[in-house]
Amino acid sequence: MTARSAMMPFPARLKTELKLDPVMLGLVLVLLLGGFVILASASITISDNATGNPFFYLERQLIAAAIGLVAGLFCLFVPMHVWQTLGPLLLLVGLALLVVVLLPGVGYEVNGATRWVRFGVMNLQVSEPARLCLLIYLAGYVVRQQKALREQFVGFLRPMLVLSLGCALLLAEPDFGAAIVLLATALVMLFVAGARIRDFILFFSATVIAVVGLTLTSPYRLNRLTGFMDPWADPYNSGFQLTQSLIAIGRGEWFGVGLGDGVQKLFYLPEAHTDFVFAVFAEEFGLLGSVVLIALFLALLWRVFKLAMRAADSERFFEAFLAIGLGTWLGLQAFINVGVNMGLLPTKGLTLPLISYGRSSLIVAMIAIGLLLRIHHELVVDAKPVNRKRRRKS
Repeated sequence: MTARSAMMPFPARLKTELKLDPVMLGLVLVLLLGGFVILASASITISDNATGNPFFYLERQLIAAAIGLVAGLFCLFVPMHVWQTLGPLLLLVGLALLVVVLLPGVGYEVNGATRWVRFGVMNLQVSEPARLCLLIYLAGYVVRQQKALREQFVGFLRPMLVLSLGCALLLAEPDFGAAIVLLATALVMLFVAGARIRDFILFFSATVIAVVGLTLTSPYRLNRLTGFMDPWADPYNSGFQLTQSLIAIGRGEWFGVGLGDGVQKLFYLPEAHTDFVFAVFAEEFGLLGSVVLIALFLALLWRVFKLAMRAADSERFFEAFLAIGLGTWLGLQAFINVGVNMGLLPTKGLTLPLISYGRSSLIVAMIAIGLLLRIHHELVVDAKPVNRKRRRKS
């Protein structure tokens, strides 16, 4: 900060110094505002039936967005080196959250899963902030231990043991979808950081064996898997959600039935405003609208990964790995949610980022966006002196 800028009033300094990525910010705003519209349509009937207020879920989502905006702005003004320094502490915070929710009398159970902790009027789904904490720690680890990661199996094993503990705690809730997303995101980050292929093969083989064992020993997960493979074999039981989702998508055809005119959300499709909001969107906006929505997510991911490459070119490797992790997390969760709605993947309790109703998910997603915008800001600010020197030399 220059002496002149230090003498400016605080708001003026923010206006002068803050450099945002307009493309990324625009894509996020379009998805967020569009999410409010489709959420209002998907939840209006169930809200009115459950509470007498047709906009009950929308109002709660708007409050969560306001909280997420404040949290994201806070992250936007915290330097990235602070997050890197706090990595080990955030690891402990993330694991502590996953342990606390399992304590009797602390965790709040919904539909047989203990994933929430009550904070006043809001239930916090601890897997969301916990996964973010673990990813920040992992980004710092691969920077500190990059040589060991590339040359020794123990360099790969250490973070995987920590993440395996986190996944085990997630499975104890149970939250199989969150565990899969966390593990897959971590593997992508380690692969980009230069981990050896043979280490991946060894760990991947062990993971596949563990997943198969968990599936076969759990009637709940086995029913979900068999229901996904042939939902029409039992359309009123294990295949009910998926068949109703496919009916909704099929009714949309090319251009949809129109906003608010969908039928499947009228108590036919369970969780229409959360896990299956994409099916409602496809019914009301059709194939064309679905392609546009997917294209918006792809454009956001392209922008995030481009940011990661710019950070790597500037030798800001913590920022690069964190951007890769956050982009993979958001992209993978969106892919799984859409895949589940379309019958391409087994049913998982994962929201569509920035679209589905889920206050914890929305708040943490906006925090992630705040971190990404901070990375962009630091890259732009740090690049300015370099550009000036080049202009002087020329």
